[in-house]
Amino acid sequence: MQKRPRIRWSPLWNNRDYLLFQSGDIISNIGNSVQYLALSLLVLALTHSPAQAGIVLGLSAVASIVFGLFAGALADRWDRKKIMIWCDIGQLVLVGTIPVAIWLGKLAMPQIYVIAVATSILSTFFDAAGASALPNVTGPADLMDGLRQGQAAGEVIRISGGVIGGSLFAIARAIPFAANAVSFAASAVTLRLIRKDFQESPDEEAAESAQDLWHDITAGLRWLWNHKLVRLVTLVNSADSLRYGAGYLVIVLLAERLHTPAAGIGAIFAAAGVGALLGNVAAGWAGKRFTFGTVTLSMLWVEAIVFPLYAIAPSAVIIGLIAMVEEFVSPIYELMLGNYRMLVTPDALRGRVGSAVQIATFGAQSVGAIASGFLIDWLGARTSAVVLGGWLIALAVIVTLSSQIRGASLPSEGDDASLAVAEPS
Repeated sequence: MQKRPRIRWSPLWNNRDYLLFQSGDIISNIGNSVQYLALSLLVLALTHSPAQAGIVLGLSAVASIVFGLFAGALADRWDRKKIMIWCDIGQLVLVGTIPVAIWLGKLAMPQIYVIAVATSILSTFFDAAGASALPNVTGPADLMDGLRQGQAAGEVIRISGGVIGGSLFAIARAIPFAANAVSFAASAVTLRLIRKDFQESPDEEAAESAQDLWHDITAGLRWLWNHKLVRLVTLVNSADSLRYGAGYLVIVLLAERLHTPAAGIGAIFAAAGVGALLGNVAAGWAGKRFTFGTVTLSMLWVEAIVFPLYAIAPSAVIIGLIAMVEEFVSPIYELMLGNYRMLVTPDALRGRVGSAVQIATFGAQSVGAIASGFLIDWLGARTSAVVLGGWLIALAVIVTLSSQIRGASLPSEGDDASLAVAEPS
């Protein structure tokens, strides 16, 4: 009898290690989402100062940007599973001090500042290691499904996290933070139970290059810059993220001009989350029928056409529908981009390349958020929506003229050449 070929990778629904990996990540993200709103409410309750709340959130963003490249380099040098477990333990201890301080009546702003920065740094390291490890947990064939399921869970958490966090905070200020501390413990346990290796064993050449951390970082940046398509789509995604960061405040102010209450504004962004969730569901279908280049162009042109409609929307309901349509296309593009980048990036460089891409897009989004206030003061919310729409149209035109993006497609499954791309010289 002919011996049956051994199947290397199990389907995700039957992949024990992936289920543990994903469940721990979901539990941790629920805790973070619950805490995100609760932290702002806590600072406002302590200081009655929106500026103080903004500083706390700003410190978290700055810490992520500053330490992102180091996190990516160390995720390629150190054991990724141990990084994630120790980051969970560190965040458990840090966040756990908040409910203790509340119960003792000793909570003060310096403690919150320290915790905001420290947990953001640990979260940056955790995310860099987790993103780099995912292809080794799912296997190349199931990576797209793993990304899609993770993104779907993230959208559900985004929609519900704020509501849960606000409700728990209303019961008692300490509860959201205690719940988040428990989520870190659960995440650490699930990671510890995973059997698969989170990275390939580095070869001798990689081990020698790892002696110099700065060399590690520049090697990742050099690979990203020399890989023309990954570099190009990263620049495009950063330009789109700049508009995304600016658009948030524009939408809020346009809704306020229509006398929309706070709950209604929250419903607008919940509608955007629903659109993103539906887009995530459609991503698997689109990924099998359209090329990466076609999806990228479609996403940009839909955004370019839809975003200026915010300026003439007559009601909050219409704004919510526009937000839903706009967010529908983004997950499809982001999943295909993430899948492509992970497949063509060598395992030994995934942490560094992924962190560099995240810093570029997250940094652009932060700049856009800051610049939007000045833009709105200068032009008003409606005109700003039109200007941002013009930015998207220009971006769509530039990308349409790029033959490299138009003809781009995902590496074919089992294409060894694309899965083991050497670092460009």
